[in-house]
Formats: sequence, structure tokens, C-alpha cells
Amino acid sequence: MTASIEIAPYRLRPLRLSDGADIHRLVNDWSVVRMLSHLPFPYPRELADRWIGSTIQRQSAGQAWHFGICDDKALIGCIGVSLDAPGRAARIGYWLGRAHWGRGIATLCVTRIVAWAFETLPASQILADVAQDNPASIALLRRLGFSEAGRTTIAFLSRGGEPCPVLTMSLARSGFSSVAARLGTVSAETSADHDPGMTPRPTGPATATAMPAASGAGTVPDGIATKRPASAAPRILLVVAAVLVDRENRVLIARRPPGKPLAGLWEFPGGKVEHNESPEQALIRELHEELGVDLSAGCIAPLTFVSENSGGRHLLMPLFICRRWRHDPVGREGQELAWVSPEALHAYPMPNPDRPLIPLLQELLSG
Repeated sequence: MTASIEIAPYRLRPLRLSDGADIHRLVNDWSVVRMLSHLPFPYPRELADRWIGSTIQRQSAGQAWHFGICDDKALIGCIGVSLDAPGRAARIGYWLGRAHWGRGIATLCVTRIVAWAFETLPASQILADVAQDNPASIALLRRLGFSEAGRTTIAFLSRGGEPCPVLTMSLARSGFSSVAARLGTVSAETSADHDPGMTPRPTGPATATAMPAASGAGTVPDGIATKRPASAAPRILLVVAAVLVDRENRVLIARRPPGKPLAGLWEFPGGKVEHNESPEQALIRELHEELGVDLSAGCIAPLTFVSENSGGRHLLMPLFICRRWRHDPVGREGQELAWVSPEALHAYPMPNPDRPLIPLLQELLSG
């Protein structure tokens, strides 16, 4: 077994089969799991045990080394490195429980594990895959000397299989001295560190998967696309959605049917705004086409909006609330419908843009 690594006041120790309950509790949190590409959400308890078993097997085979990040009381996250072949690149990944963000722990542990990897493993460089919508992790890696080596997209199970833009960051062994020089100073430099983790294939609690190998220091890994020109701008995708609220204060959500993108996920009904349509006109049309519901512009009120990057496009989604309509909603496109209390919305896996709306609806509609 690999010995523990002390980074006062924290300790990195090999994972144990008894860690399954803690890992499940920490990872089964949307804020954490959305940055981990190979984990579903919700995250089943048994997957934690299976993942720990796979990490122990890979360590015995000399393929990967995973550590629990522990404070003086309990496990608070995980970090690890995988190595496909001697002399080639290693990959690093990590995550922290949400309650432990903002304390510089991630930078401290990543710095120490990078030093350990270069001291211990026959790797010419260390790579890290990080979602482009995780700016805190990108900033962390850059502070430690990592530079961008390429761009690609990875299907995130946590986001319903949605392809997400990912940066591959690289640190060569020749740059190790600058990392080592930071070992005694990272705590003072990183008090604002709040990232939940990277997209890691080596350290996310899932079944073991093979890691793409890099071909050598300073090269772009196989399958990684070259960087887009800085002038390329994402295209705006304007969609509209509605929160239909019934007399019992329940919210209507619809499940995307098989054969459609993000099949199986639940969402607030709505759709794309067509050319020369206003958001209100699009919503009235979409609700009639999808649900057989008739309503007028006077029955809907703007509530909030979502704005975020999604692949090569930027999603802008106005959200309206509606309490009055004609006809009972039915799934005209084969979608399953459910009336759900605001408190129960977390139990339904949703696309990434819909998840941040749940706390707002709970505050607005509860009580």
C-alpha cells in the first residue's frame, strides 16, 4: 500500500472500503458531481463501493494511485493520479465536498500530489482535464504552472450525457521546480480557492476507465482538438421555459423521451424561440404543441433567466411562471409528466441549466 502523505493540517491516505458512505454523501451533491464527467446524478450508493474496489485493484497493478483527503476528523474529498505507461503522461483529478470549498484545500492538495507524482512516478508530464465552466479549477492549475495543451468535448454523465467543452492542461517535469517552490506558500496564496474539482477520469467515484495517453512532453494528447481562435464567439441559443403551478403549489416537469438528446432527464416545459417570435409567443406556442395547454400572454409572468455556455453555443433561457391555463396538460410528444412539490425537485435528474432554478422555486413556492 502507498503510504499516507502529510500536508498539515490535512492528510492524503489510501482509500479504504469503509469510505463508501462518506464518498457517497459528499459526491451525491449537484454542485460537486456536475464537474465530474463519469458519474451519474443522482449517484447510487453502490457505485461508491465499486469505485473504491477498482481503485485498489488499479493501485495493485501500478496503474493509478487514489487518496482520500482527510482533515483531523473525516474524509472530505479525493485526489488521484493515473499512469498508463512508464515515461508517458500521468493524469490528475480531484474533488472536494462542498462544505470544504473556499479554504485553499484544493490548491494545497493538488500542489502536493503533483510533487509526489514527479518524485515517484516515471511520468514526463502531468495532464488535467477540466470543464471550461469551472474557472476556479482552471485558475488553480494555471497558478501551479499548468498551461493549456488542447480542447475537446466530453460527455458528462452527471449532466445527462451532454457533451461539455473541456480544457486539457499540462505541466512538464521540467516545470516541477516551480511547483516545488510553492509547497510552503500555497496556503497564504489561495484563501479564495473554491473550486469543487476537475472533470477527472482518474479520481471520480465511478467504475475504472482507461485513460487516453499523451504521446510525450509538450505534445497534444490523442483526440484533443486544437484551440479555437480567440475571435470565435459562441452562437446564442434562445429558448424559453415555464413553471406551471397547480392549486396544490406543485410544479409540472416533463421527462425527455427516448431518442431525444438528454433522454430520461426531467425539465421545465418549453422550447426554442423561432425567428421573429417573442419569448412570450414562443412559450404559448410550445406549451400548446407539447402539452395541449392554451394560455394567453396575460397568464404568464417573467420569473428569472439562465445564461450559460453549452458546447459551441451560449444558452439564454427566460423562465416564466404560470398559474392559469385551459385544458389539462398531456404529453403530446411521448414525454412523461409529473406534478412535483418544490421540496421534491432535487430527486429528479435535470439538465444543467434547470438545476440552479430549484432553490429559487423552493423559496418562492414553499410554505
